[in-house]
Amino acid sequence: MLSDIEIAQQAKMLPIVEVAKKIGISEDDLELYGRYKAKLSMDLIRRMESEKAGKLILVTAITPTPAGEGKSTTTVGLAQGLMKIGKKVLVALREPSLGPCMGVKGGAAGGGYSQVVPMEDINLHFTGDFHAITSAHMLLSAMLDNHIQQGNTLNIDPRRISWKRVVDMNDRELRNIVVGLGGKAHGVPRQDGFDITVASEVMAILCLASGLSDLKERLSKIIVAYDYDGKPITAGMINAQGAMAALLKDAIKPNLVQTLENVPAIIHGGPFANIAHGCNSVMATKTAMKLADYTITEAGFGADLGAEKFFDIKCRYAELKPDATVIVATVRALKMHGGVAKTELKTPNVEAVKKGLGNLEKHIENVKKFGVPLVVAINIFEQDTAEELEAVRAHCANLGVNVALSDVFAKGGEGGIELANEVVALAESGTANFAPIYKSELSLKEKIETIAKEIYGAGSVSYAKEAETALADFEKNGYGNLPICMAKTQYSFSDDPSLLGRPSGFNMTIKNCRISAGAGFVVVLTGDIMTMPGLPKVPAAEKIDVSDDGVISGLF
Repeated sequence: MLSDIEIAQQAKMLPIVEVAKKIGISEDDLELYGRYKAKLSMDLIRRMESEKAGKLILVTAITPTPAGEGKSTTTVGLAQGLMKIGKKVLVALREPSLGPCMGVKGGAAGGGYSQVVPMEDINLHFTGDFHAITSAHMLLSAMLDNHIQQGNTLNIDPRRISWKRVVDMNDRELRNIVVGLGGKAHGVPRQDGFDITVASEVMAILCLASGLSDLKERLSKIIVAYDYDGKPITAGMINAQGAMAALLKDAIKPNLVQTLENVPAIIHGGPFANIAHGCNSVMATKTAMKLADYTITEAGFGADLGAEKFFDIKCRYAELKPDATVIVATVRALKMHGGVAKTELKTPNVEAVKKGLGNLEKHIENVKKFGVPLVVAINIFEQDTAEELEAVRAHCANLGVNVALSDVFAKGGEGGIELANEVVALAESGTANFAPIYKSELSLKEKIETIAKEIYGAGSVSYAKEAETALADFEKNGYGNLPICMAKTQYSFSDDPSLLGRPSGFNMTIKNCRISAGAGFVVVLTGDIMTMPGLPKVPAAEKIDVSDDGVISGLF
């Protein structure tokens, strides 16, 4: 069996100018990065704003397990399936982070015969967007410390600096550091640390900005520290936003590539799905919708984290109204939610599947609360039995939801035709009546408790003293109307990763809250969220190599 990279390297890619022609883009509107990658020009994006938008389809999933669900693979395969049935389609995805590629998680380019290519480029440096975001973030860090060094006219309290540094690599040694130890000429000594680039607020801002002017305004609102009176200090007060925007002037342009079957794919941005909203850029999604009849996109983790943030944050700011949702599930993952150990997943177990269906049922209920019609896609594996698959189909039928089998990993677009037909029927049904689950004018606590109780199934919510203080400060400073970005474990509806299936009635503890004023949301921490991952005992980087003629191997 071929590996993902071997399949990708055998792909017959079209020159990107030919891919662009499929969706009506001329070469004049492309900024070429070699033969198979390009950025879309800002002129094109501005012209597209007045065009009619096509249908928007969100792909999400059940609660993740170590067994994997194949959400990105299904997203790409669905797009290829839609092309197979004659639809004008575009797929819009996030860019993978370099750190996890070298660690254990892998990339975000799909898998098997449903990938976006050139896979090696996309998973490594791509068009340099993440480097630009890192540079803009680090410029703000440097200007902040320089302001303190050069007299500190803003009266910044060095003990209350909230702006860390970033690098796009898994490096646990950088989580906590001390800077400025070189003497008077080399900075003010203080504690500091690094996050991974995808956790930067600059990344979230880039993905929510509607253009360069909006980007610059959002950058100016970033809160980097507090003064001795407890008042927030912003990037605009340090006059950093202009130079930061200049560093991001190319990174803000969406990237055009293709799938293995030459379906056009826009890949742009990649904010953390915990500490941020976990979606590709607004500009990418809205441009794709103007260029194609169907745009297929995805959101990070399960529907409780990814779809909720897509609906309540991205759709709210971008005024998007999704036409249909796909919830990806696997028999293997349902067995895990039914109590089966990972080592026993290949053994047929219909009862475990039935027990695990509670998790899928809760996700179905949640998506329905947003007024978006849905279909369940079963990403099938060779060991799945007919009885196990029928148990899923029968349960969903009782809920009034159709199930489509998806075999896109092994068969590409051909394996996605059943799912594609279901999606078209839903999107064309006109039954979507989308609305966020809470209104902006609710208090921050009311929004938090709506998500915790309605989406997660919590019975109560409690707040640590730090969280109470932070929320009160945010509302006092005029941030009470912002949406909520919940940061919790992706492995459970609850804040306890060991509670699989469908826990309910639990108490959710809010440990602390942070403000992402530039991105425009309040981050609510229910646990210790890791914003700088470490490498595993045997990192993926040990297997990656490059030959004398430049061919990369070992990358998945």
